[in-house]
Amino acid sequence: MADEYKEALLEKQKYHDGCPGCKVEQMKQLRRGYPYLELSFVWIIVLSTSLPISSLYPFLYYMIEDFGVAKTEKDIGFYAGFVGCSFMLGRALTSVFWGIVADRYGRKPIILLGTISIAIFNALFGLSMNFWMAIGTRFLLGSFNCLLGTMKAYASEIFRDEYQATAMSAVSTAWGIGLIIGPALGGFLAQPADKYPNVFSQDSIFGRFRYALPCFTISAFALVVTVLCCFIPETLHNHKLDSTSHDDSYGILEAASGESTASTGKVGKNERKASQGSLLKNWPLMSSIIVYCVLCLHDTAYSEIFALWANSPRKYGGLSYSTNDVGTVLAISGFGLFSFQVFVYPFAEKLLGPIRVTRFAGALMIPIQMSYPFIANMSGLSLSLMLNCASILINVLSVSAITGLLILQNRAVDQSQRGAANGIAMTAMSLFKTVGPAGAGILFSWSETRLNAAFLPGSHMVFFVLNVIVVVGVALTFKPFLITA
Repeated sequence: MADEYKEALLEKQKYHDGCPGCKVEQMKQLRRGYPYLELSFVWIIVLSTSLPISSLYPFLYYMIEDFGVAKTEKDIGFYAGFVGCSFMLGRALTSVFWGIVADRYGRKPIILLGTISIAIFNALFGLSMNFWMAIGTRFLLGSFNCLLGTMKAYASEIFRDEYQATAMSAVSTAWGIGLIIGPALGGFLAQPADKYPNVFSQDSIFGRFRYALPCFTISAFALVVTVLCCFIPETLHNHKLDSTSHDDSYGILEAASGESTASTGKVGKNERKASQGSLLKNWPLMSSIIVYCVLCLHDTAYSEIFALWANSPRKYGGLSYSTNDVGTVLAISGFGLFSFQVFVYPFAEKLLGPIRVTRFAGALMIPIQMSYPFIANMSGLSLSLMLNCASILINVLSVSAITGLLILQNRAVDQSQRGAANGIAMTAMSLFKTVGPAGAGILFSWSETRLNAAFLPGSHMVFFVLNVIVVVGVALTFKPFLITA
């Protein structure tokens, strides 16, 4: 009986020969079972695009030092900030453009372009011979890093409705893990001829280019992903969509399978009648985006400052950590973050709601960040224990605050407008993250010139400014500024 309904559905639904989008819709309607293959593709593609974003932070201090562009150690943070922000500047300038191209020419070409550009430009960054080459390659890497927005759209189109939550969770989880694994790779694989002389000679390419190995490793992974992406299906329709909604088709098919879909047709109709008003006039959306951008500014600035502070000499209030030491701390923090997001955050959000989670997370970050300059006075086991605990807590709280705002953004708009809303949020976030590394580098360099100041000397000033940003973000979560839909 179910097979007869399926055949009737396929006959009723108007599919177009040669349309890749229609082919995917047919596959979705007829296929049963968990979409392991599609989930795997989404996961590795998003992972490949997030790995290079922050992989440079553990070794950026030493890279700038090797370039010889900084006259003194105190100037290293200033130049490191510009290398760090060049990626986000490129992404901010081109994210809307790539979204338009993906809507016109398809998701698959943009996905292939993105993974190929990672393989090329990230490898070239590892071969940078001077400061300006590093800035140029990172800027180009950001300009062609068009995958996150495209993958959100692709994931929503390749999965059946009942797996949409799983698809979005896969995108965000893979993205977060990439931002954790990337710095760990950068920390462990940078300067390989110095760390592993029995494996890498000083005369080899990795001896001459001390930061090429982590970049080549990520590029090799992106190249493998590019080859695999040749086999993914295109989801964009190459014709004007029919008036019959695919949601209605799903309703018919689920009824054939004996599942409850009494309201499916009504949902489809309501979707088509969704408000198409200007998103810029949607204050619940725009207010949540503004708070989101403020907290993303803090997150990016903290990531750069933490690495610079850990790498800088103890005489300037730092920890004199090697790239391996920084990589170890970040790897431990990443494991803690992953465990919290998977096992704890869903219950915290359900119990408190996204706004309270954001407020509590921001409030708890303030005393922890104030403790960092005092942690630098420790040594041995006590230093490792306190630093790892503080790093885990800051990363957990920062991501929790940001996740709560992402939930608010999606609740503030109808499903038909979520793509455009996420595009606005990504562009605004990239602009704030462009300011973050540059401002953090300048602030860090300035702090090292005032080690004997009476008010907030040295690194105390750096973490004080980070706390000010958090306070602003938390303050904006209250009415009348932040209004929930």
